[in-house]
Amino acid sequence: MLQEGQYERVGEEKTRHANVRIIAATNRDLKAEIDAGRFREDLYYRLNVFPVEIAPLRQRREDIPMLAAHFVELASKKFHRPRPPLTQANVMQLQGYDWPGNIRELQNVIERAVITLRGGRLQFDLPAGRPARKEAAAGVAPAPAYRDADVLSEPEMRQRQRENIIAVLRQSGGRIYGPHGAAAILGLKPTTLSSRIKKLGISRRRSE
Repeated sequence: MLQEGQYERVGEEKTRHANVRIIAATNRDLKAEIDAGRFREDLYYRLNVFPVEIAPLRQRREDIPMLAAHFVELASKKFHRPRPPLTQANVMQLQGYDWPGNIRELQNVIERAVITLRGGRLQFDLPAGRPARKEAAAGVAPAPAYRDADVLSEPEMRQRQRENIIAVLRQSGGRIYGPHGAAAILGLKPTTLSSRIKKLGISRRRSE
C-alpha cells in the first residue's frame, strides 16, 4: 500500500517497506476534474497532502528574458555553436507568445533557433495563431487600446523612430555593429540601421 509505505513484488509474498516521498504533478484543475467525474475524489485527498502550485510561463512573462538567456547559453554549448546575442526584439517576440507547452516548449524553440542559426541572429519559429492571451489572464497589465488620438501622422512616426534610434545609440555608446551594438539591440541588420540613421539625419556623435 502506497499510503502505508509497503509493497510486495510480483509473485512474492514478502511485504517490503519503502521510505520514499511521492510527487504527483498535473497541469489540470483536479477539483474541476472531480466535478466533471473525470477524477476520483478519494484519490485527490490521498494525494493532496502538501500542494505546491507553480504558475505557468504565460503568467510570469517577466521570467522569460532570464530563462531565454540561460537556454541560449545551454543550447550553444550543447550544439557547439557560437553563442548568438538575445536582442530586445527577440525577447518581445517570446513574451508575446502564449506558451501552451510551458518552459519545455521555450527551451525547444530556442534550441531549434540555435541549430538553424543564420548570420549570427536568432530567429524563432513560433506556431502561428497562438498569440498571447488576454493580458489580464496572463498577469500582465493590459496595453492601452488604440484611440483616434493615438494615431500618428507620418512625420510623427518618423520623429518617434528617430528618438528611438537616438536612445539606443546612446545605450550602445554609438556602436552599431557587434553583439552589444545598436543593431543587435533593435534586432536589425547593421546595414539597415545605418541606412535609417542616414535617412533620418541622425548624428552618431551627438547620440554618444
